[in-house]
Amino acid sequence: MTQQNQSLQGFSTLLDVQGLADKRGVTLNQVGVKNVEIPMQVIQKDGKLQTVQAVATMSVGLPAEFKGTHMSRFVIQLSEWSKSKTLCLDLKEFLVEAKERLTAPSAFIELKFRYFIEKPAPVSGLSAPMAYECIFKGSLDEQDNYRLILAVVVPCATLCPCSKAISDYGAHNQRAEIRANVIIDSNLDQRVVWIEDLVAGLEETSSCPVYPLIKRVDEKFVTEKAYDNPKFVEDVIRESTLFLREYKGITGFSLEVEALESIHAHNAWAAHAENFLVENV
Repeated sequence: MTQQNQSLQGFSTLLDVQGLADKRGVTLNQVGVKNVEIPMQVIQKDGKLQTVQAVATMSVGLPAEFKGTHMSRFVIQLSEWSKSKTLCLDLKEFLVEAKERLTAPSAFIELKFRYFIEKPAPVSGLSAPMAYECIFKGSLDEQDNYRLILAVVVPCATLCPCSKAISDYGAHNQRAEIRANVIIDSNLDQRVVWIEDLVAGLEETSSCPVYPLIKRVDEKFVTEKAYDNPKFVEDVIRESTLFLREYKGITGFSLEVEALESIHAHNAWAAHAENFLVENV
């Protein structure tokens, strides 16, 4: 008997209310926990490990005959994985374990975190870490069909083609965000798709990437690069679409591009999706 089981032995006589029968005949799609803060180790493309602070949402399907599920088991599993496992784009083992622990027909996990990529400035080469918002969303249904979605938010810059065309000098530009949700092909090695490569490819579809650290020579470079590469949000989302269509290991995606406009109070925005349904998550 493990130490943990010994410590719980005294509670075995307490009433298990969640395990009681329910007679209302309503099966629930998802019940679980949200906003669980947990450290996780994510495998980087270079093979090193990065510890991230993840915010987890975890749930299972609840059959009609059960009153509730055992919420503590979610946190126990998350805690154990935090200490003994590393994560890449494969959460199937985690979800299989969740279904077994909770005797559930289906399972879902979402992990939100900020992922740091070391990024050198374009001319000076000075480097600093830059944070990107990421989400892993994994699901395993009643037939054990596994799906995984990787979401990333990529900051970038856009320069307005109209402003450049009509102005005697200069053109307005602004920071923008590319928000991508990509479905990972479960039939391939889950390490075909890397956050680093996805971020780099999406950045290239904008007028210019943004950097965590720049000197004057870098500022001159990014200003001129954006001016020579004007993009509407429509241009960015079309280029991003072409990039993702050709990306090995991605079977569908949804995209949003939002320019945080600098000359008026509203933002410019575009959205597009291919082979992507909400039901996939």
